[in-house]
Amino acid sequence: MHTIQDIFEKWHDFAKSRNTEGLLGLYAEDAVFESPLVPAILDDKTDGVLRGKTEIERFIREGTKRRPNELVKWFRTGEYLTDGKTLVWEYPRETDDGEQIDILELMEIDNGLIQKHRIYWGWKGCLQISKSLAGK
Repeated sequence: MHTIQDIFEKWHDFAKSRNTEGLLGLYAEDAVFESPLVPAILDDKTDGVLRGKTEIERFIREGTKRRPNELVKWFRTGEYLTDGKTLVWEYPRETDDGEQIDILELMEIDNGLIQKHRIYWGWKGCLQISKSLAGK
């Protein structure tokens, strides 16, 4: 359906522009999504794992409403790593224009769709969500 390059470009563009439908179109129906932001955003989740497009959609819709835009500059180098099945790129803390939340995106692609998506947060990002997670 989508090439690795397509997913790399489209996921970034759709997330940046808050295009929920576009983002969801990149995921397989039975995709698994993991991020420490899940329990910070969804009050009824105590872990960071979402299973299936329905759960992922709920998170994406709520997350785009509550995204801390002052710390999300969407800076990345344009480089990514892949072995043809796994796609990895970074939103580094240091940007050309200051700092941003530091995140590493790791996706497992199967049949042109995201099957598994894990987001790893760096120290700056963790500081932003630590209070929300402390009670969970």
